[in-house]
Amino acid sequence: MTDIQLLAHALNAYSGIDEAAFALSAPSWKQREYGKGEFYNARGSVCKYLGFILEGVFRTYYPDDKTGTEKNLFFFSKNQIVVSFKSFVQSEPCSYFTQSMTAGRILYIHVDDLTNLYRSSHQWEHFGRLMAEQAFDLAMFRTESFLFMSPEERYLRLVSEHPDIFNSVPLYHISSFLGIAGPSLSRIRKRISEK
Repeated sequence: MTDIQLLAHALNAYSGIDEAAFALSAPSWKQREYGKGEFYNARGSVCKYLGFILEGVFRTYYPDDKTGTEKNLFFFSKNQIVVSFKSFVQSEPCSYFTQSMTAGRILYIHVDDLTNLYRSSHQWEHFGRLMAEQAFDLAMFRTESFLFMSPEERYLRLVSEHPDIFNSVPLYHISSFLGIAGPSLSRIRKRISEK
């Protein structure tokens, strides 16, 4: 399966975009490779692209100026969409960074091309609505997970969403994402491996 066929299949499974509707978008998708540490989108810049990850792991984070640490908010991995959604939709500078944690490849589309697709196709309009709902759900889940879930439950959710993340991302980034210290992560992993 080619990369563009993989994308077409994923979008069909996600929102029901059929072959004819996908064909409207085909000329607009471009491919880009990322080296480890390269930015998909930098803080202070407007996110103009929605990407589909073919390979690699990306993270969204912000630097905490008070502590000098980086706080990881989201991870995105293979066959997922990566975008700074608020910046993308509202054309305003982003408040955080999105960076490749590994070498990666994405297919991406410009916001103007996607907006034109929304106007010309109900299937693409439906895709846009699902994306907005998913972005909202993701943000709410992230907030509520710290209110209602234990660190172990957050860890298990991360593993289910990104099964290969421990092969790609240093543990201190995972600890930051989970909101726990490194030794706590080690204890959680040990406890789960013993079950």
